[in-house]
Amino acid sequence: MTEMVLDIQALPETVFSRISSKKVRFFEENGTITLKPFPEEKPRFDHLIGLFSDGKISIDDFLEGKQLEMELEI
Repeated sequence: MTEMVLDIQALPETVFSRISSKKVRFFEENGTITLKPFPEEKPRFDHLIGLFSDGKISIDDFLEGKQLEMELEI
C-alpha cells in the first residue's frame, strides 16, 4: 500500500473544488486509488490560557479584579 498527503492544488480543479480540506490523503491498495480529506490539526491555545482554561472568567474581568484589589490595599 502506497500512502502520501497531497495539497489539493496538485489535483485538477474539478476534483479539488469538491474537497473541503486543504490536503488529501492519497493511497493505493489492490489497484484502487482513494483520496480522503486530511484533517488538519487546528492550533490550540488552551495551554496558553492556563488558569482560565475553563472559560469562566475573561482576562478583562481578571485584570479588573486585580485593579480593585490593588486599590483596596492602598
